[in-house]
Amino acid sequence: MNDNDNTPPNSIKTVAVFDIGKTNVKLNVVTSDGEVLETLSTPNPSLDGPPYRHHDLAGLEDWLLTSLATLASRHSLTTVVACGHGSGCVLVDDDGPVVPMIDYEQPLPASVERAYADAAGPYLERGSPIMLGATHIARQMLWIEQEHPTAFAKARHVLGLPQYWAWRLSGVAASEVTILGAQSHIWNAPDRRPASIVAARGWQRLIPPFAPAWKSLGPIRPELASRHDLPPTLQVLCGIHDSSANFYRYQAAGLADMTVVSTGTWIVGLSDGFDPTALSEARGMTCNADVHGRPLAGALTMGGREFSKVAGESPSASPADPATVARLIEQGTMALPSFGNEDGLFPGSKAQGRITGPPPASPEDRRALAVLYTALLTSVCLDALRSEKLAVLDGSFVRDPLYAALVAAFRPGSPTLFNLNSQGTAAGSALLASHETRTAPVPIPLETPPALNLTGLTAYRGRWLDLAQQTKTP
Repeated sequence: MNDNDNTPPNSIKTVAVFDIGKTNVKLNVVTSDGEVLETLSTPNPSLDGPPYRHHDLAGLEDWLLTSLATLASRHSLTTVVACGHGSGCVLVDDDGPVVPMIDYEQPLPASVERAYADAAGPYLERGSPIMLGATHIARQMLWIEQEHPTAFAKARHVLGLPQYWAWRLSGVAASEVTILGAQSHIWNAPDRRPASIVAARGWQRLIPPFAPAWKSLGPIRPELASRHDLPPTLQVLCGIHDSSANFYRYQAAGLADMTVVSTGTWIVGLSDGFDPTALSEARGMTCNADVHGRPLAGALTMGGREFSKVAGESPSASPADPATVARLIEQGTMALPSFGNEDGLFPGSKAQGRITGPPPASPEDRRALAVLYTALLTSVCLDALRSEKLAVLDGSFVRDPLYAALVAAFRPGSPTLFNLNSQGTAAGSALLASHETRTAPVPIPLETPPALNLTGLTAYRGRWLDLAQQTKTP
């Protein structure tokens, strides 16, 4: 699918950003200062086994190269960089994958599940709780090692998603710290070294040398440039984790001592004020890494699903009305966690979501309650990260003006800003191309939320916290 048909030829030097999501992938053309000019997208389906549910890497590669050729005919591409989630890896030899890439949402074989429980290191070393399915790269490696030992023995490298595509395009294998620091369980982000499972399993041989996310691994392979009519000088960067790319966008703008909260399917908070004593395994908190390898504290909850459950099947399309929120607060109407099958930041709350007090009487009421609820969840995320300095909000939730205003009201005395540009992953990834040559901070359109004067808001939040923390799954 082409989201921007009939784009005229463009001589501005640009970066191609290959954004790999679980269900969809995008190829963006982005300017050096982070403006997205054009986007191509396609589904990223999983195929049933044998040997297990897996992604179609060959089909995706065909789409990528064809799409790069299309965009190169319309834009002056100088650089290509991949970004993606941290729950995918590919084991390769010199020719390609030795086994298909695992779809991380499927369950592990019971024997692998048991073995991993014994092999995984302590919480701070892993950087996250042990999550469901094959979420962690270390779990995928153990699965392949135990169930497909011949293929595992042939493997020369284990590559995170962005580095796999960088290798396919450039021929150079590299490791990168933001990807391995994203709950891979093979990288100890606080100590900046491999996790103990790597040495215990003899996996050191599979981890190629590290390169910074912004480093060029070289030009595109000559045969690819020739076959697809691509610029032979097209530089291939090492690549980056998607959330770390969005965080880097603000670092490139000169910001520090901050927490960035990105909203959408997930509410994800990352803070450079790392304090290991603040991390809680029971609350699902994480330790990630920025592009320099420094640890970032993380907190997340599935805010998009929670919002949808509260807003209802036919939500109002209008922004939430402050007067409606004021009435909900006055009458004590509350949405309490959690409506989905995850605890989020409230251990024991999965599938216990409910509305207390007088029920919302209209779609407008439900939308207002959903905005109020997700603002409360965001404030809990910020509290979990002990965020007392700058908080920057971005993503889909900030399109409703009341969301950022409520979050700001929940943390008086601490600065809160928001950014309406929702393409932070693509922008941050593209900014890597100028990392070594940039001489001034990148401009970024940050706004201050409007001040709110809602009677009883502080008391409402206190009561909501008390009830939310009492929620337990039977």
